Amino acid sequence: MNDPAVQQAAREALALRQNLAHDPHRPQYHFIAPGNWLNDPNGLIQWNGRYHMFYQYNPRGAFHGTIHWGHAVSDDLVHWTDLPIALAPTPGGHDAEGCWSGCAVDNGGVPTLIYSGVFPQTVCLATGSKDLIAWEKPSTNPVIAGPPAEIRDASGGHFRDPFVWRVNGQWHMLMGSKVDGAGGLVLLYRSDDLVEWQYVGPLLQGDVNQTDPFWTGTMWECPNLLDFGRRQALIVSAQATHAEFLYPFYASGHFDGSRFAPEIQGVLVHGGPSCYFYAPQAMCADDGRYLLWGWLREGRSEQLSIEAGWAGVMSLPLVVSMELDGRLCVEPAEELASLRREHWRFENIALSDGTDMLLDGVIGDTLEIVARFEMASGGEFGLKLRASPDGREYTRLMVRPAEHQVVINRDHTSLNEDQDRDLGAAPIPPLANSALTLHIFLDRSVVEVFVNSGMSSQVSRIYPSLSDSLGIGVFSRGGSAHLLSLDIWQLASIW
Repeated sequence: MNDPAVQQAAREALALRQNLAHDPHRPQYHFIAPGNWLNDPNGLIQWNGRYHMFYQYNPRGAFHGTIHWGHAVSDDLVHWTDLPIALAPTPGGHDAEGCWSGCAVDNGGVPTLIYSGVFPQTVCLATGSKDLIAWEKPSTNPVIAGPPAEIRDASGGHFRDPFVWRVNGQWHMLMGSKVDGAGGLVLLYRSDDLVEWQYVGPLLQGDVNQTDPFWTGTMWECPNLLDFGRRQALIVSAQATHAEFLYPFYASGHFDGSRFAPEIQGVLVHGGPSCYFYAPQAMCADDGRYLLWGWLREGRSEQLSIEAGWAGVMSLPLVVSMELDGRLCVEPAEELASLRREHWRFENIALSDGTDMLLDGVIGDTLEIVARFEMASGGEFGLKLRASPDGREYTRLMVRPAEHQVVINRDHTSLNEDQDRDLGAAPIPPLANSALTLHIFLDRSVVEVFVNSGMSSQVSRIYPSLSDSLGIGVFSRGGSAHLLSLDIWQLASIW
């Protein structure tokens, strides 16, 4: 692009990236902002064949505040080019305190962003140039000034994250909200022109007392509705009573145009008690795939992030699919295989009780790993990641057959105590045979794990302090195990 604004943005982004390139915890093949703060993915859209990702961004530091919309573009879902900031708060405007989450649509050839202006929380628009570089906010903002009067929300502030799509020439919008004392809520609106909106009613109301199969929280953010034909899936991100992040979850069922009737529910991606995966947004690509990204939160103190100069990572590009029974699967996009470089392969390794060893010649902190185990009946077995030769630092990825869980144990992840240590766990889905497959992406401080073709998945964050914490190992305790095959690839940087 020869646009001077684009070239200037690229120079500034490159300078930020180069300044942080020495950081041993900064991911290399996940999308990450040039510096400072990143949270929710926004405005995902494929425009003229190119993938555009907008994201919540604070250019003033590695903390949440003065939220803008960052912007990047990709031709292959893997490598990204930084573009100029798309949205910035307008002093004295309806988004003076931040341009919060929203989406992007093609309105008859006009790229349009629909987002939350704060405070109070309202719905605003911005229209873009044909190359999606320059954006203007119309005088009609806000197009929705607040939640419907009948919604009981004592704070008056929970009305955000528009998700918009068009059916038969009419626009539909979902908004995240809550009802005091009752639970999370998704609201439904309709419009013919994206400006005048009619409130239809609640799409789905949560139950704050529901605990089976899991608690759905008190507030629902970042709604998405995905249409798989035979069923639809509603995805929301749940908050607890004091705005603690819980997890993104989905309900599969049927949308009749006004209401959503759920049939089954499930956690989309497990992020542990600290919720490392949150606020996902999906888009329908030109090839028909539903692509989804989520915000990977940090697992260390805010002060350490501020000192590092960056916080927040985007997940890998994930493909969402639905099983016949309505369960959702998330798997890494196949395009990521283009990053594979050096390859190691091991086969038929018997792990007797007490085995704990590092693999000869295998080191790295930017790896893709595919491990196939024969499922045992007891004990625990698995892999060690980011292990130091002296045994002082390592992270265990543990299979616990008796508990039907894959667990990430960070008790010895780092000698630095100023980071999270809690256990993260994801359920082991029913197995078609006795083989369990773990597909792992290790990117310095990021660990993403997909179990049996994405039927279950989880994310964690690790921050080893030793420069030689690069080893990969295997272990078994409390019983024997059989590692059928182990493939490990070194992955190239996308920068």
